[in-house]
Parts: sequence; C-alpha cells; structure tokens
Amino acid sequence: MKGNRKVAFIVYHIFKTTPSFAFLPLRMALGLIFFVHGSQKLFGWFGGKGLEATALSFAEKFHLIPGILWASLAGGGEFLGAILLFLGLATRLAAFNLVVIMSVAILVVHRHAFFVHDGGMEYALSLWAGSLSLVVGGGGFFSLDQKISRRIGGAE
Repeated sequence: MKGNRKVAFIVYHIFKTTPSFAFLPLRMALGLIFFVHGSQKLFGWFGGKGLEATALSFAEKFHLIPGILWASLAGGGEFLGAILLFLGLATRLAAFNLVVIMSVAILVVHRHAFFVHDGGMEYALSLWAGSLSLVVGGGGFFSLDQKISRRIGGAE
C-alpha cells in the first residue's frame, strides 16, 4: 500500500495546478502556435516542408545528426505538446517538453542574434518563457489537470 501512496503523491503533483483563469489563454495561444509548427515539421501542413525536408535541414544547416531523429523529436514534441496544452492534460510535462525544444532552438538555431528579423531568439525566447510559465503554474482552472488533481485529492 505504501507504494500506491507514493505513486498517488507523484501523480497528484504532476497534475496539481494553480487555480487561475490566466493560464487558459496562454495554453490556447501556445497550443495553437506549437500545433502549427509541429504540423509543418511532421506533415507539411500550413506551408511547412514535411518531415523529410525538415530532417535534411536539421542535418545540413544545424548539424543535428541524424536529422530524422531530431526533426521527429522536435515536430512530435511540438505537435503532441500542443494537443496536451489545449486539453490542459499533463500540462507541466508538456510545457517542460516545449521548454527543452525551445532551449535547443535558442542555443542551436537563434543564438547569433536577438531580434527575429535578424534570425534571432526573440520569438523562440517568448515561446520558451510562456512554456516555462506553464511548467510553474500548471494548466490552470479550466484544465483536465485540475479535474484529475481534485479527484486524486491531496494524497500528501
């Protein structure tokens, strides 16, 4: 029984969320942005190149080899992360995944300049900060996380 309490404690803290409405528009905006970007990388939707071309670009331009692995991780992480943000499900984990993806983008792709018109990190940094806010605060009042953490109750 002690093991079950530990699992419940961990699950509760993963899904626990700040009871604020403020995270709903943040989740929706970031979800939309990451959904589109992930779809571009994976499927070529919304004017994107698709997985093969993205993989080639990752390998040739950014020296992320094998390109198919890194393109799949970036596109899949953005796509799945976006869906989880829309639902407010495992928001902290999804947002942490997006923080990691944006950290790599900032360090590998956009590190040479700040402003986006110079190919800089300005936009990626904004997405990073928004995602980090969700790691800290959780999904907020209108999220599946809130319903799950209420159901589990404070298994502390």
